[in-house]
Amino acid sequence: MLAKRVIPCLDVHNGQVTRGVQFGKAEADELRNVGDPVALALRYNEQGADEMVFFDITASAHGRASMIDVIEKAADQCFMPLTVGGGIRTVQDMHQMLKAGADKVSINSSALATPGLITEGAEKFGSQCIVVSIDAKKTGPDKWEVFSHGGRKATGLDAIEWAKRAVALGAGEIVLNSIDADGTKAGFDLVVTRRVSESVGVPVVASGGAGKLEHMAAVLLEGSADAVLAASIFHFGEFTVGEVKNYLHERGIAVRL
Repeated sequence: MLAKRVIPCLDVHNGQVTRGVQFGKAEADELRNVGDPVALALRYNEQGADEMVFFDITASAHGRASMIDVIEKAADQCFMPLTVGGGIRTVQDMHQMLKAGADKVSINSSALATPGLITEGAEKFGSQCIVVSIDAKKTGPDKWEVFSHGGRKATGLDAIEWAKRAVALGAGEIVLNSIDADGTKAGFDLVVTRRVSESVGVPVVASGGAGKLEHMAAVLLEGSADAVLAASIFHFGEFTVGEVKNYLHERGIAVRL
């Protein structure tokens, strides 16, 4: 049985880690400053995180330059795989981030706008480098719609169908964000996570809703996720990565201790 992964996520805004509630609803002045991204990455590296996700929520020219700097410094000092997302629109953008030290790049709105970007990236760098992040919102009984632009713009696409298409195009991993659950700490959307996990043949990372240790175990067991991604519970010191892993291990879930 493959070990399940525990992945802290850092939202980076102008070179600093920030945290809002329910992405797509937080304006810049509502974002809470959490700290230096490289210092936080080192902390999670020492705690035994399996991976680290950096998400550039500025995604401007200035943001891109500061993000490359963050990735270079983190890659130089950390020994876990690094994924970077936010504002990656071309194969050249992917190359910049991978050259800076990222192991994977995550695309979301750009993949929706140009699905061929998934294939281009997979052909050039390998599927294992290409992560497609999906922001899904429940819009009816047993129906989840994909939203773009940080959860603000409806696409009309079914989340499960889009996940299947993204993998067919070459994505090596899916990050599934529940818009309804994000930032609420009320638990992951287990149903859509399980539906997507059972529909694709690549790892699915569950995102949005982590508040308790029980939530992490539930999405790995009942949601069939391969990994859990969380931000607030780690940044504000509610739990360490080690505490999460010990809890999962005690419940018979395979993790790298």
